[in-house]
Amino acid sequence: MSQENVDLVRSIYTPQEHGDYSSAEWADPEIEYVIADGPTPGRWTGLAGMAEGWRGFLSAWEEFRPEVDEYRELDDERVLVLSHYSARGKTSGLDLGQIRANGAGLFHIRGGKVTKLVIYFDREHAFADLGLAPEVSE
Repeated sequence: MSQENVDLVRSIYTPQEHGDYSSAEWADPEIEYVIADGPTPGRWTGLAGMAEGWRGFLSAWEEFRPEVDEYRELDDERVLVLSHYSARGKTSGLDLGQIRANGAGLFHIRGGKVTKLVIYFDREHAFADLGLAPEVSE
């Protein structure tokens, strides 16, 4: 398996871990963007659609940050990123770090561009969709 896809996904997450969501150079112009669960599930198409969906989600949070736990290359076209989130709800004041919000991102990659991105705020939902065994808590 190629390390290129993992390197591409790592290059997407590195600025996001510092709150920078400004780049979409990695995305195919017709990207399919899916938020599978959580407070704002939905499906959008294209760069403008992805920006709209992500903006809608971010509007509910202050200082939203993913922190990567692991990159898993599933096959030649898919990388699964296991992460946890930190943020504070703008209205509720809920601190995601206190509830240990474990999520995942599934990146479909073709020709060096992400053609589909599925965001999960419940990691177990991602495992179930992919037919993977759930994680065992330590």
